[in-house]
Formats: sequence, structure tokens, C-alpha cells
Amino acid sequence: MLNENSKSKTLGEFLTSRRNRLQPEQAGFHDSYSQRRTPGLRREEVATLAGVSATYYTWLEQGREVTASREIIENIGRALQLSADESQHLMELWNPHEPEAVISIDTMVNPQWQNMISLLPYPAFITNERTQVFAWNDAANEILIDFNALPVSERVMLRLLFTDSWLRHRMVNWEEFVLHAVAVFRTYYDKHQEDPWFRELVEQLCAESAEFAQMWKLHNIQRKKVSRVYIQPQDATKAVTYDIHSFASLADHPDLHVCIYTPTLPDN
Repeated sequence: MLNENSKSKTLGEFLTSRRNRLQPEQAGFHDSYSQRRTPGLRREEVATLAGVSATYYTWLEQGREVTASREIIENIGRALQLSADESQHLMELWNPHEPEAVISIDTMVNPQWQNMISLLPYPAFITNERTQVFAWNDAANEILIDFNALPVSERVMLRLLFTDSWLRHRMVNWEEFVLHAVAVFRTYYDKHQEDPWFRELVEQLCAESAEFAQMWKLHNIQRKKVSRVYIQPQDATKAVTYDIHSFASLADHPDLHVCIYTPTLPDN
């Protein structure tokens, strides 16, 4: 479970990233724009929009343990013009009664789950919030990545998206897809601040991929949703379009989910 220091620090970093992103004219500030040395709103401007003191808001960004009501946090979210996903993430970071997170480590996959995805004609695999892949079907091996050839420690989908050149070459909309993947992973990273595995993976990826490092600095947040990917088969000239559906909460492992790549209909 996140301790208060960790949660306050993460909440502060998130607020800072969203404030830096919001341009003054978007929030109705114009007169002093030419005098700004850095992009984004000033802390006192966010405080004014949210109806709190500049000192109070500064303490929140600095990660100090200050008491904030739901109303105040919601006002700050509106002042920063957060998306629905970002607002939900902010509330989860603020919530002092967040339930303990469950992480599936070295999960023994139920044979029924493996049978279930093996029957599917489309690529499918079972993963967790670390993006570790525990089970997959033949179509996933053929169309995505040969998981059978990888050591267990390397079956991490987020890392493979950036380091597997074969997958990247065949994924036509790679940049769009990984931007979404990184934003989704960020919600898990912030949720599991006390799990060193997440921190170590991010440090490794930042060292391995300048593109990942740049995307990570954006601090983007998104919830899992149906996402679209275009994959170029080895033996075809036209890319195949897949919608990725995710089904969560398998038995006693709420962080596990099944990802199924479903080909779109011809008129899509």
C-alpha cells in the first residue's frame, strides 16, 4: 500500500506536469504571457482558478502532507482542465483510503485460461499491470512476437514495444500505439510506487530508448480502452487492422487481463 509520503510526492509530480502542459491563453491569461520564462501556468494562477491560496497549492506540488478535501482536489482538476482519465487518476492519488494493490508475481496461469485463449483464431495473451505476459496463443506467436523464444524475464510487453525491432517495423502506427501504452502504464506505475520492479523497468527503458524517455517525461495518463493497431503481415502487402479488447479480473487476480487482437470488419 502506498505510504502518505510516496502518495503526496506522486500527486505533486502529477499536478506539476499538468500545470506545465496547460498554456496560459487556454486558461484565460494573456497579459503577462510575453514575460514568462517557461511554458505553462504559474502556481499562483492555478491557485486562483481553483480558489485556494498560492502557498497551499505550492505545498501540494512540493509533495507536502497537507489535508485536502475532495472539493479542493476537484477544483484543482478543473483548473488544470484534466481529461476524464486524468481526473480519475488525480482522485485515486488523493484518496487516503485507497485499497491495497494486488500484484500477480510469478502467477501460475490457470490451465483453463490457457485453453480459452488457445481456442481463439486471433492473437491473444494474458498479462498483468507490469505488462508481463504469462500466457499466449499460437496466433500471438505468429503475428506479434514469438513469446516461446523469449526467456521469462523478457516477456514484458511494454519493453518489447520499444526494443523488438521486428515488431516495431511491422506495427504501422507504432508511435501512436506506444504513446497510449506508456500513458496506460503510467497509471500502474503511480499506483504501485512502492514496488521497485516498476521503477527499475522505467530506468532500464529510459537507458535503452530515448523515445521512451521522452514519452515518459510527458507524464501522460490514460485508462485502458479499445485501441487500434495496424500490423503488416510478413506475406502481405496490406496491413491488417486490429482492435485490441481487454478483459480484466480473472478469478483471484484482479490485475490480470486478457488482451485479444480482433480484426476489424472490412467496412471499418
